[in-house]
Amino acid sequence: MKKHNFSSGPSILPASTIEGAANAVKEWDDFGGLSLIEVSHRSSAFVAVVDEAVQSIKELLNVPSNYDVVFLHGGASLQFCMIPYNLLKEDEKALYLDTGTWSSKAIKEAKLFGDTEVIASSKADNFNHIPTFEINNDDAISYLHITTNNTIYGTQIYQDVDTNVPLIADMSSDIFSRPVDVSKYDIIYAGAQKNLGPAGVSIAIIKQGILGKTARPIPSMLNYQTHIDKDSMFNTPPVFAIYTSLLTLRWLKENGGVEAMKDRNEAKAKLLYDEIDRHPLFEGTANKADRSKMNITFILKDKAFEEAFLALCESKGISGIKGHRSVGGFRASIYNAMSIESVQHLVNCIQEFKG
Repeated sequence: MKKHNFSSGPSILPASTIEGAANAVKEWDDFGGLSLIEVSHRSSAFVAVVDEAVQSIKELLNVPSNYDVVFLHGGASLQFCMIPYNLLKEDEKALYLDTGTWSSKAIKEAKLFGDTEVIASSKADNFNHIPTFEINNDDAISYLHITTNNTIYGTQIYQDVDTNVPLIADMSSDIFSRPVDVSKYDIIYAGAQKNLGPAGVSIAIIKQGILGKTARPIPSMLNYQTHIDKDSMFNTPPVFAIYTSLLTLRWLKENGGVEAMKDRNEAKAKLLYDEIDRHPLFEGTANKADRSKMNITFILKDKAFEEAFLALCESKGISGIKGHRSVGGFRASIYNAMSIESVQHLVNCIQEFKG
């Protein structure tokens, strides 16, 4: 039976990515006779992988020439401390928009490094919307941090934020899903395990000139400039995760890039949200104006039916539909690689369910 993978991350990847990565683990064509995971990261063949991946990211997102792209360890969670470590000045403060679990974790880390202010939060409403906010331009501000998509609560910031302070964005769960005006951001970072590749690598897109303004000494591995200067090769990078990410980047380019992904994702989200809104037993959890196109969160109006619906989904080959343990209900993650046919299969399952 075909499995329809709605997991939130690690999540579905294109079939060509899985096949190419599996073949390279057995024997990598560019390094005949050896597996990808046993070749030197200093070899010309793997250096070419990193170079192509960086160039592909720049092409797909139209990254301006005054930005650097690096691959990093530690996932987005390490970025939560690297951002304030590298950017938060002693006599300034960092601003955070609190829209869910991951922004809350980022705020916790930032407070270790200096003055940190939450300028708006939707926590009181169980993070079911994106709150509005204003910035006091009289304040000395190092940066504003936002999380563009909230996997657990199913909300998303669709438009690029206009602000006159340095803007930092965690785009872990919606990068490459839509066009982005990179020039409006000073750092964009993202873990790979949603729309790009397996867990183990993250990317950062860093505007030149934003670094080197704090007085604090920064350990080498936590200093963005270290990785920029060494072209992501300061220490041994996660070779397999970067190569797998490259295969996905190739797939993205072959399938119309981020403009095509935007149309594809909007169609999938509309199909599923329309059925949830129509069905008398289900309802969405996020405010309609802020609903995520990556993570569709919904509940049964009568919780007594939850196990029955999960059992039906399992019998239909639907995997990963259970909501996060902190909120319950259901969550369908429909990242770039998710086909509209699989979304239709879930819709059919919802239509079949009678409680």
